[in-house]
Order: sequence, then structure tokens, then C-alpha cells
Amino acid sequence: MAVQMHLPMRVEGRSPAERLAPHVLPALVVIGKVVVVLAVVRVLMDPAWAHLEGKAPIARVIMYPLWAMAVPVLWTTTRRGSAYPWLADLLVTLTCFTDLAGNRLDLYNSVDRFDDGMHVLNAALVSAAFVVLTVGRSATFAEIVEAAVSFGLTASLAWELFEYGTFLTRSTEWTTAYSDTIGDLTLGWLGSVLAALVVAVVWRRR
Repeated sequence: MAVQMHLPMRVEGRSPAERLAPHVLPALVVIGKVVVVLAVVRVLMDPAWAHLEGKAPIARVIMYPLWAMAVPVLWTTTRRGSAYPWLADLLVTLTCFTDLAGNRLDLYNSVDRFDDGMHVLNAALVSAAFVVLTVGRSATFAEIVEAAVSFGLTASLAWELFEYGTFLTRSTEWTTAYSDTIGDLTLGWLGSVLAALVVAVVWRRR
């Protein structure tokens, strides 16, 4: 009886932050996807708006929405009925947002090593999303690293192949493409390892 009396009081006594917490991730996911769609439409109207001249703007316009919908499609087709993976969806959506924002603000050209930082960050984001989606919290650190690195390096390779096939061979960067690709793949590996470390630490603390 005492438990039954105290449970309602605990719910009613939650702070505004506690009541808001379950809605934060869904809201961020929706906002992120809306921003990506609006940016894609803007790029279609004027590729120069996002400083994507010579960087396969049309291919990116097709790729961004498809990638932003990867988690919803995966969950609908394979895991529907379980709790929706809002965190993984947000992490994947952020990779579209960071690339669009970096190009829109011309940071890739104006900030030294910004491109290197984005390779680390985006590899970390997709690796963490994959771990959250596929690895249980009881997994060992080695299992977390294995999942993160295997997917992160695969995603990094896919991105390099995308750049190679869409614009790199016709770009002025072609003369340095080999060294850049090796460096980018190394940075992708680093991002995956960092993601594994962060996920492992957060899960252990919880």
C-alpha cells in the first residue's frame, strides 16, 4: 500500500527537466531532418549557396535524404515493435547536418584541418550509432570496438568511393587524392575507436 501511495507522488513531483527529457531526442531528430531537407531543397535551387561547386551537389542532394532515412527504414523493416532508436537516428542525421553546415559556412576551405576533424567526427557518429543499434550493453569492450571499427571503416571507405566516383577524378585535388584518401581512412579509424571508448564509458557508468 505504501508503494502505491508514493508512486503517483513521485511522478507528479518530477522536475520540468525530467518531464521534458523523453521528448528531447525525438524533437532533435525531427528538427535535424527538417533542416537537412530544407538545405537539400536550397542546394537544388542554387548549388553555389552551399559552396558545393565541383563537389557533386546533385549526388549529395540524393545521398543526404537517403542516409537521413537509413535508421527509420532499418527499424521499420527489421525491428519494428521495439523501442525506436532515437539516439542512433540523431547520430546518423547529424552526419548529414555537419557536412552541409561545413560546406555552407565554407569551413572546409577557410579553416585549416577542418576536413580532418569532420572525418574523425562523422566516423565517430556513425560508429556510435551502429554500436547503439546492434550491440547490447552487456558487451565487452573488445566487442564494442570490433563493431565500431568494422562499421566505421566501412562507412569511411564508402565515403571515399563516393567522392572518387562523383567528382574527385575531375577535381584539382586529384594530384593529392591518394595521400588524402589514406589519411581520411586513418582518421575514420580513429573516430571509430573514439566512439567505442565513449560508448563503453557511458554504458559502464550507467
